[in-house]
Amino acid sequence: MNRTVYGCLLAALAVFLLVSLSLNAVQFMALVGEQFAGMPLPKENLTEKVEVEGKANVSDKIVHLDLEGIISSMSTGGFLENALPSVEIIKRSLEQALADSEVKAIVLRINSPGGEVTASDIIYAAVKKAAAQKPVIVYMDSVAASGGYYVACGATKVIASETTLTASIGVIMESINYHELFGKVGLGSQTFTSGAFKDTLSGARPMRDDEKLYIQGLVDTMYDRFLSIVSEARKVPKDVLKNTVADGRVVTGRQALDAKLVDQIGYIEDAYALAKQLADAPDAAVVKYQSIPSLFSVLGMASAKAQAPTKVELDLTGGVFPKLQAGLMYYLPGSYLR
Repeated sequence: MNRTVYGCLLAALAVFLLVSLSLNAVQFMALVGEQFAGMPLPKENLTEKVEVEGKANVSDKIVHLDLEGIISSMSTGGFLENALPSVEIIKRSLEQALADSEVKAIVLRINSPGGEVTASDIIYAAVKKAAAQKPVIVYMDSVAASGGYYVACGATKVIASETTLTASIGVIMESINYHELFGKVGLGSQTFTSGAFKDTLSGARPMRDDEKLYIQGLVDTMYDRFLSIVSEARKVPKDVLKNTVADGRVVTGRQALDAKLVDQIGYIEDAYALAKQLADAPDAAVVKYQSIPSLFSVLGMASAKAQAPTKVELDLTGGVFPKLQAGLMYYLPGSYLR
């Protein structure tokens, strides 16, 4: 056997052993992960990354948090990814910032069109709670509309840029009706319910007038809460809001300032400066939190990934529009429901 053939055999054996070890390692992690499934995992401390250097020998910090994308209580991502929903990410970050005596203020950058009604309300409550203990400055990036603006109402101060799209104060709920299509292709559905409203929003039949009134009443209730939140935060009467900017429209940052929906026009640097001013911490550093998965969370995610059923989804929107859940109410601009 010549050296070339011998070398090829050794290389093939090495590759085989490496693949075998990798498969065994993945299987081991999944098996061990099953042992941790259902067990409470230790609370993860987020690590800090310096965004803006502070003065030497000064321990004061301003924490920069980001609220990006659709606000949701549902997990996203997968194995070795940050699978926490936006609600849990923000709540955990705020809790850590409040518990750290070196953190003097918080800057929350919002770049979100909104999202679920309850998820937005939970984050708003967490922001408001934090603002009662330390200054919280919201900086609105490209968009902070509907649920994004709802969250901002919990802050100490709100800054928007000239080109920010915000407001969209309102509630939307949508369903797809396909009973006519069923009739054309010869399909039908048989539904048994325990009450007249149990299958409300079913697309298999026309909606009754009493159902329309029922759903509109739910939407109006959520809208009234939104109005109350904005009115309390911005010191603008509800009737004034309702007759001006609180009709679902999106406005620019400048228009929002004129309507008293924000406190000033500026950029993220202005938010840092205002946070330092309100916290009386002019030499503070600005830090961001980031999550590094622990061994426990990796094992837990490996188990969940191994046990998750295979699901095939067809997205006809090209990923342009968010995947919304049927039957849920959203604080979102109407253009996001397609």
